Amino acid sequence: MSSLDQLDPSILWKHFSKICSIPHISKHEGQLVKYISDFADSHGLGYNIDNTGNICVIKNASRGRENQNGVILQGHLDMVPQKNDNIRHDFLKDPITPVIEGDWIKASDTTLGADNGIGSATMLAILESDTISHGPLEALFTVDEEAGMSGAHGLKNDFLKGKKLINLDTEDDSELIIGCAGGLDCSASESYPEEIIDSDTAAFTITIKGLKGGHSGIDINLGRGNAIKLLNRIIHACASKIDLRICSVNGGSVRNAIPREAAAVVTVPKSDEAALNSILTAQQITLQNEFYGSESDIKISLMHADLPEKIMNRKTQTALIKAIYACPNGVIRQSSRVHDIVETSNNLAIVNCSSGTISLHCLLRSSIKSSIDDLQTAIESALTPGGLDVHFSGGYPGWEPNPDSSLLRTMMNVYESLTGDLPDVNIVHAGLECGIIGSKYPALEMVSCGPIVQFPHSPDERVSITSVKRFWNFLIKVLDVV
Repeated sequence: MSSLDQLDPSILWKHFSKICSIPHISKHEGQLVKYISDFADSHGLGYNIDNTGNICVIKNASRGRENQNGVILQGHLDMVPQKNDNIRHDFLKDPITPVIEGDWIKASDTTLGADNGIGSATMLAILESDTISHGPLEALFTVDEEAGMSGAHGLKNDFLKGKKLINLDTEDDSELIIGCAGGLDCSASESYPEEIIDSDTAAFTITIKGLKGGHSGIDINLGRGNAIKLLNRIIHACASKIDLRICSVNGGSVRNAIPREAAAVVTVPKSDEAALNSILTAQQITLQNEFYGSESDIKISLMHADLPEKIMNRKTQTALIKAIYACPNGVIRQSSRVHDIVETSNNLAIVNCSSGTISLHCLLRSSIKSSIDDLQTAIESALTPGGLDVHFSGGYPGWEPNPDSSLLRTMMNVYESLTGDLPDVNIVHAGLECGIIGSKYPALEMVSCGPIVQFPHSPDERVSITSVKRFWNFLIKVLDVV
């Protein structure tokens, strides 16, 4: 057995270890769905797979509880693929390598996938156990949560039978979540003419890295740097003093992770190489000072590059720099309804500019519909003057809280009986599938819970071992009484 299998509860960690061994990034969860269906077959459990790829495993009630209302356990199968640039890792082929560090489990230079692999492992463990008391049980494993929530969007309104749903995608075992923000995707693109490069120039790659990144919802309030915004700032500083020209710009990789790294291939007159070095040195000192305490490892590097054949035309370059500078990013507004919760934010997530094509992607979030509409207008106003064609898509609803839910009361009572304290009851500035599922099953009572998972969507992601045990004990007690 792997070292994870020695942890308690072993039945849960066994499944998490297996999940780590199976590639399962967004839109590529087929191998994991096959593992779950094979598991269900081997344990005599029924299951259904819908046209979207979601799989729901059905387990009969414990003896004497057959007539109770059914409970749905729900989590998503996909993980966010992020890695440090010092390693080679193919998320479509290579397994995740968990590492135990004290009370924490993390991965070796990649995202761990505890978001939401721990939730999936928990459901499999409950399905396998023959000692847990529960009523009729459905375990819903959805696909593609991280890259558009297409799994939840694709659910039909007759796929589920239960009356209460417990989502297992929360990252703090001391809180119960009863609401979340809605979201909207933004894509902007443009084609541009290129220019021939002056022969008396030198090419360089400017890279900014060492940023922490993180989840663009729950970590957006931590004051971390956005690599795309910072690289754009660096390019602007250089272009205002020397004749810097852009060949390509690339940063970020997924819409719901704060960009940690970005790079640009640029040219400058050969006589300005020393000036370029000086500007970048000054920029690094400035950024390290500004982000003191939140980003300790910011690094700007400059390396010689092969001289490209063409560069971005000057008009497009100026417009692109201004558009990225003007694009809103980070926390837009704190909630006036719930203390210490972000209401509205934007993550400028991905930029790819090369060979005559510009592509930008953002993820907008808000718990208030009118605020996300206003943010949409602000982003469109920032990006369209430079010639970018802006489109919004993939919107998903927020989850309106129900503080009077009987499921919530039951879970609060169980938590208090186990700990002597009441849990925090919150809404979260992240997209949970509950909003979409609730729109299809409006009578469904829903609460989200989970163990402590820190820094999801980044290679620093980690999960607390002792928290997983607390969460497990809490959940099986909830199933015993709900």
